[in-house]
Amino acid sequence: MTSNSELFGTILEYPDARAQHRFQALVGIDDIKTRLVNEAAALLDPKILEDWSQQHYRKQVPLVGAMKERTPLFVFAGDVGTGKTELAESVGDPIARSLNLDPLTLFPLSLTARGRGLVGEMTTLIVQAFEFVRGEMGSARDSRGRVRKAAILLIDEADALAQSRELAQMHHEDRAGVNALIRSIDELRRDGLPILTIMSTNRVDAIDPAIARRAARIFRFERPNCEQRLALLEASLVGTGLSADTMSAAASLLGGTDEAPWGATYSDIRQRFIPDLVIGAVERRQPLSSEMVFVAAQEFEPTRPFGANND
Repeated sequence: MTSNSELFGTILEYPDARAQHRFQALVGIDDIKTRLVNEAAALLDPKILEDWSQQHYRKQVPLVGAMKERTPLFVFAGDVGTGKTELAESVGDPIARSLNLDPLTLFPLSLTARGRGLVGEMTTLIVQAFEFVRGEMGSARDSRGRVRKAAILLIDEADALAQSRELAQMHHEDRAGVNALIRSIDELRRDGLPILTIMSTNRVDAIDPAIARRAARIFRFERPNCEQRLALLEASLVGTGLSADTMSAAASLLGGTDEAPWGATYSDIRQRFIPDLVIGAVERRQPLSSEMVFVAAQEFEPTRPFGANND
């Protein structure tokens, strides 16, 4: 039996103040955030749907039953740096708060759990991961049927684990692993456990069609447009005294060019552009200036899209 330290990365529990801050800092994807929290809450605690039906129709209408049959699976699809992992690792906080959960636990599947290609290994590891999470959900509901605790199983880089079985070059071991993954996801739906699976991928077309069909929703993440880049810059540089014109110009400069027709990603701006600005100002022992921002934005090279020609 593989230990949970080998099956999972850092296990997180919510509500959590740091996760709350991370979730709130994700700008430009408000529609995704709102829909994700609402759908996740309904999947984890179907009593929300029952209460809604009783309140408005004074009975359980058939569509509530249909909603309960949805598979508790979301797929996050999009280019690198578009906020998929950041959202997956922080969305547990608003979900936990909306359902009054204590706790909601995030189990990020470790890359180690993908196996080394040995016969039967990946299948065994997948089954063990799901069984461990299921085991953690004992007494998940109170006497009234309300969910008291829940879990999210996060599978990052899911295309490496859940790739299509239609690929001619796919090994038997990989096919068996995908089959085990599908069975495990189906069992969560059948048993009605408050466990949500989130798969994140840069290559949604590589995901096995059977898994894509089961997803309650596929959320698609794009690189930020100019307006979203501006919102991120304003949130990141608040209090620096930089003018609105400076912010707008930087947001425009961080867009694509004729030579590189792709703009900066969310993580490009938050993890590279902003830190570079700050370090540059510290080195000069000066406050941030419009000139510093202009030069940095002009010289910044956004991360290439996944699969882009590197020539």
